[in-house]
Order: sequence, then structure tokens, then C-alpha cells
Amino acid sequence: MKKQFQQVRQPSQAELQPLLNLLNSGQLAQAEASAKNLISTFPNTLMLHNILGIAQERQNKYEDAAASYSKALSIQPNIAEIHFNLGVVLGNLGKISEAITHYRKTINLKPNLAVAHFNLGTALQAQGNMDEAIAGYRKAIALEPSFFEALGNLGTCLQQQGKLEEAVAIYRKALGINPDARGHFNLATALRDQGKLDEAIAVYQKALAIHPNYVAAHNNLGEALRDQGKMQEAVKSYQNALAIDPANTEANFNIAQFLYDAGKFEEAIPYFEKSQLDDWQERTLHCLYKAEKFTEFKQKLDQLISSRKHTSPFLATLSTHYSTNFGIGDNYNFCKNAMEFVYQNRIEALANENNQLLRDLLRDINNAEIAERKQGRLHYGTQSAGNLFKRPEASFRALAELIKKEFEAYRQRFIGADCELIKSFPTEFEFTSSWYVKMQQGGHLTSHIHELGWLSGAVYLAMPQDKHNADEGRFAFGTHGDNYPQKRSDFPENAILPNVGDIILFPSSLFHRTIPFNSNEERICIAFDLKPAT
Repeated sequence: MKKQFQQVRQPSQAELQPLLNLLNSGQLAQAEASAKNLISTFPNTLMLHNILGIAQERQNKYEDAAASYSKALSIQPNIAEIHFNLGVVLGNLGKISEAITHYRKTINLKPNLAVAHFNLGTALQAQGNMDEAIAGYRKAIALEPSFFEALGNLGTCLQQQGKLEEAVAIYRKALGINPDARGHFNLATALRDQGKLDEAIAVYQKALAIHPNYVAAHNNLGEALRDQGKMQEAVKSYQNALAIDPANTEANFNIAQFLYDAGKFEEAIPYFEKSQLDDWQERTLHCLYKAEKFTEFKQKLDQLISSRKHTSPFLATLSTHYSTNFGIGDNYNFCKNAMEFVYQNRIEALANENNQLLRDLLRDINNAEIAERKQGRLHYGTQSAGNLFKRPEASFRALAELIKKEFEAYRQRFIGADCELIKSFPTEFEFTSSWYVKMQQGGHLTSHIHELGWLSGAVYLAMPQDKHNADEGRFAFGTHGDNYPQKRSDFPENAILPNVGDIILFPSSLFHRTIPFNSNEERICIAFDLKPAT
């Protein structure tokens, strides 16, 4: 006997139209209720589950929307648009890996859907998978050349990879399609990374002309002005940011740093605390210590030491200085005996003045269009702005690779040491920052630390030879400096003389300075910081 199949009844157009009217008119709660009512009668109608998901998604009911889209796909698993919708809500729920799965299914079913390639790129970018994200954005742009959002995100990925020239070109292309504030902001950040401060400032100002309440643009404009040494203009930009958003973390942090640099330590503390940014707790302690509020300092220091892994070079500096000042044990084990962890080696590729790489480096330092960064600790000298090792010149990139080999040699030199400097040493070598320092007669850097580093260092490209005494131009390091309050005079300090081609590496917690020299020759080095990825 032949088996009979019963056809599943579907809602008529007359039954669907009121639901569609509710959805299209933005009456989302009513649309959701109507869809559920129809589903009770027509439980296997794919369109109803999809419409229900859309109504829920537009109300930010992402868990409910995900369930509705999943139900639709259980009825018909090969609908690209529903996989796409499900990917979007999963992304909004923070389920990035699941979102990626559904974006890939969307692309398999509908390869020419540009927005699916774009969303896949954003999800991969969120996971830090830059190469695949870039491929996704490039595919979206190939399908839709005017997709300026994809161009903007592509530029951001390239910038994060240090491909600044390409990023700038992409940002300019996006601005040619849509000259919006965000596009100008992105371009300005890349120009600043290149050390092109004048251009960056002009582009930040264009962003603000389009969008006067763009808080991040006000703040970043202030940072670029600060790098030029225009402190009053910088502070005005930070204040503009805070006038719009008093809770903005970056602007609060920058105002706090300005007050600290001005010696207004107690005024700086509330801004650091409000920022909750990066190493704000260490900087709050720093202010308390400089203000000689030792009781409050010790209470907060003990809290941080007992509650966190010992991986802050800045906290190590403060803890070591306090313990030496007051003759007590140092309980912070980033690198208690930091002066024993200074490393000096010779990079043979730079060992003589006829070396091609050395000549190329000096040529590029002297001739490349690199803006200068003003900084108060440097006397009779200049310092570059931006991140030198992210620039396109082959000489800087070649030196960066040589330095990375020295990082590994440093790790091997001290392997087994019972301190977090070595136990938590970075596994991937990326430069937090890098810059050149050129000094003339009388040149020197006053004592300081690199608060945001882990391991710091310098490679020496030119050293004065005509010296009045053996100490001139030496690199000095110790556990006291930066006008920290000093209750005793026996803080240790050592000094070593670098030669051309030498590299010096040291824990970022150490104070260091340059001893002035009197020769008419130049002293040129490239300095840098290494820090673990967060």
C-alpha cells in the first residue's frame, strides 16, 4: 500500500502581512508577540522563526534571537542569510568562535556576500588573527570596492602589524570614499606612529571639525601636542575631552600625568584613580611616595604585593627604593637584584664604522622624515617620535631582527633565575616602543625608568672618543633616581662604557642615565622597550 505524505500547512500572505507590517514599522515587541502566536499554529515555518529572531535581535535580546535563528536552521540548514544573522547575534554575545563558524557557513553558501567577509574579518580581528582578518577585508573590498568600513578595518590591522605606509594609503583611500571623522582619526593615529606629528595634528583637527564631540580625537590630539612639547595646548585638548566625557579613561590618565610632571602629586592621584587605566595603581603609589606620604604608600604597596603576580617593573622600582630607604626586606620579586641583570654584548654586524648596516642606520636617522619628540629629561639632544621599528626603512627593520636575537640570548644568559623577569619573560618579541637619541656636546639624559617596559635597552651607533675623563658618555644604572625621596646615601650605582656596535639590555625597573660628555662628537643610540603581550 502506497504511503501518504501530509503537507505541512504554511501561513497565508494575509496571515503574514500584519506581522511584517509590525516589524517594518519598528513595533518590535508587538512583532515578537505576533510571531510567537503564529509559531504556535505553524511551528515548522522557517520564515516565522527568522522574523522572530530579527524582532528579538533588534531589541538586543541576543540569547533569544540566537535560539530563534538556530530553530530556523534546524528546519532548513542551507540558508546563508540566517547563518549570517546567527553569526551577528553570537558575536554580540561574545561567542566569537561560534560566530566565525556561521560566517564561514554563510560564505560557503553565498561566496559573493561582501558583508559576510567583512564580519568574518572583524571576528578574526577580535581574536587577534590579523592575517586571516586582512584576507577577509580584502575579499570584502574586492567584491565591493566602495566598502569604506572594510578599508578602515583593513588599515587598522595593517597598522597593528607595523605596516604603516600601507595602512596610511588604505586610510586615505577610505577617506576618498567617505571623508568621515573616524577615517580621519584612524589616519592621524598612523601618522603619529610614523612620527609625522604635524600631519597627525592637522588630521585630528579635521576629525574634530566634522565631529566636535569626538572624545578620543581630543585626547589623541593632546598626546600629539604633548609629543611636540606644547604642554598647554595638550592640556587644553585633554580638558576638552573631559568636558564631553568626565569619565574618559585616557584623558583622566593624561591629565594626571601632566600634574605629576608638574610636581602636583596629590592633585594627580584622583585623576589616576578615576582613569583605572594601565598602571594607574603604580602611578598612584608613585605620587604618594614622591609626596612622602609613606604610611599610606606602604599600606597600598603591601596590598598590591599580596594580591597580584609580581610582574610590574614600575612596582619593583618603588618597592626596592622603599625597602632600601627604610632598611627593610624587599618582598616584590620582579627582579630584586636588578643590577646583576644588566647585559652588554657586541653585535658583530655593527662592529666597525665601515659596516653597511651601520652606515644605513646613521643615514636614515639623519635623513629620513622623522619628527622629534620633546622630552624634559634629555639635554643637548634630540629624540625621535613614533615607533622607529614600525617605520618602513630596511635598516631599522634589520636592526630590530638582530635585537630580537639578543633578547633570546639574554633569556638564556639568566635562565633559571628565581624572579618574574625571567620566569615570565615574553615568548614573542615585539617592541612596545623604539626611538633614537642623538646627543651633542654636553648631552645627557637624567635618571629615569621605563615604566611601561619589561626589558629595556639600547644599541650604540656613534660614541664620542675625545673625552676629558673616562666616565664621559657612560651608561649609568642603579636603584635611586628621578628625585625620589632619599633617606640614606648608600643606594648603589654602576656605570659601563658602550662601544659602537654594543647592545645593553637591563630590567625596566632600573634607574638609568647618561653621564654628560664634552666632546664635539655625537653620541647616537637607538633605544627600545620589550613588554609581554597583554
